[in-house]
Amino acid sequence: MSSQDVLQDASTLASYNVLLQVMFRALTFVMNAFTLRFVSKELIGVVNVRLMLLYSTLVFLSREAFRRACLSGGSGPGRSWRQTLNLLWLTLPLGVLWGSLLVCVWLWLLEAPDPQAVPHYGPAVGVFALASLVELLGEPLWVLAQAHLLVRLKLGAESLALGAKCLFTVGLVVLAPQGGLYIFSAAQLVYTGCLVLCYLIYFVRFVGSEEANRKGFPIKTVGALLPRSAPGEPAVDWALARLTWSFFKQSFLKQLLTEGERYVMTFLSVLSFGDQGVYDIVNNLGSMVARFLFLPIEESFYVFFSKVLRRGGDARSQKQEDVSVAAEVLESLLKLVVVVGMVITVFGYAYSHLALDLYGGTLLSAGAGPILLRVYSGYVLLLAVNGITECFVFAAMSQEELDRYNGVMLALSVSFLLLSYLLTGWLGAVGFILANCLNMALRILHSLLYIQRYFQASPWGPLRGLRPSLALLLALALSAVVTALSESMFCCSSGWPLRLVHVAVGAVCLSGVLLTVLLTETRLVAFVRTQLRPGTRGKRT
Repeated sequence: MSSQDVLQDASTLASYNVLLQVMFRALTFVMNAFTLRFVSKELIGVVNVRLMLLYSTLVFLSREAFRRACLSGGSGPGRSWRQTLNLLWLTLPLGVLWGSLLVCVWLWLLEAPDPQAVPHYGPAVGVFALASLVELLGEPLWVLAQAHLLVRLKLGAESLALGAKCLFTVGLVVLAPQGGLYIFSAAQLVYTGCLVLCYLIYFVRFVGSEEANRKGFPIKTVGALLPRSAPGEPAVDWALARLTWSFFKQSFLKQLLTEGERYVMTFLSVLSFGDQGVYDIVNNLGSMVARFLFLPIEESFYVFFSKVLRRGGDARSQKQEDVSVAAEVLESLLKLVVVVGMVITVFGYAYSHLALDLYGGTLLSAGAGPILLRVYSGYVLLLAVNGITECFVFAAMSQEELDRYNGVMLALSVSFLLLSYLLTGWLGAVGFILANCLNMALRILHSLLYIQRYFQASPWGPLRGLRPSLALLLALALSAVVTALSESMFCCSSGWPLRLVHVAVGAVCLSGVLLTVLLTETRLVAFVRTQLRPGTRGKRT
């Protein structure tokens, strides 16, 4: 498969992933806004911080390293999918070990919430751990689908699972609000069960079909999806296993950095469960665009860079056509996330108070919520750039470089946790976001230095994507001033007519910024039109 074909498939995958995340976030946005009217902020804090941290930690540590390693090898004919699937099935026993340890910590080492305010904490911990293990059952199928770019499968499976979870949660919150943690625990189990069931049904029907044979799908029978051995051949590819181990050491540190503020809140009790609930809601609102736009692009183009580039070499040692395509794609991706991130930073400042008031009423807008969301709007820009730069770096690094980078991640993890604790004691919840900003800036710096060395003796300079046009910078600066003045004059305590005026001012400013992008960032516009729209054929920008 040529680099252009890989780019086309990766672009299609990114487009459908973005669509999926938009739908995912829209549904959860509506569901959370609805449930806020029926449950306490203490319950939201326990579910969204304490229990979801258990879930994300167990799942991430059990599968992330396997995902990255097993997707690095592509899906070419020289690959042994039997050995790869055997390796992937190890995520389940690893999950059982992690689950046993984490459940003990969550039940007996952490402070339990007040049973009068948030009952049923113990059973909820067990159900969330069980939901994590159920999701790990589908990991081999997920990797197969991702490696062979079965994008509609992921879209359909996660859509159905999310829909079932939302309907289940909203129905029980309305009919039996006294259920508390039982509702959210059962809803999480419904989600993972539906997700795995969708993947299973698809592959049972797909494997061995005419469509699978036409696409050259390597698995010929349903039984071949299960772990099995072959005479005279190792059960797993040991080179792939060693790469998995390198990623595992890195994933442990990455999880600390990704969920660092939740670990500090959970283990050091620097905020009450109610304050944790408010912070988590603001965090979810602030990261909405990052999660539904940046993360799917990062995941999809990691597959692209992994297939096009050979690990461990620089630009001179690679096939030049492939490096050219990779450099152009990296430059366009950097320009895309910088432009989107700057727009979010500028308009997030002036519209944070209004957004929180509409979403959760005075529960969110009366306290520190607007300040948190404004600071988070700036953090989104760093989050976006880091995602794309690390996406390239992790796809290009050799195993030895990955091992060395683990030391960098360890230092960053320790400094981040220390900064989070100190800044939170000084500035409250804002300290979490500022610590994240500093940590993200250091990670970006490391990645930029690697990319600069990678391309230094080549004619390509993908880091040019970090420099927007001067006209766009001026348009954003003018919009920042105008929308800030509009907020001070029209929002948010003077009634709906003046709020609508404030919204109209923002719409006009945003239209001007988008028009400037269309006129001055022509290469970026061409890239989005040809590579990130579902149904278009990828081609070189």
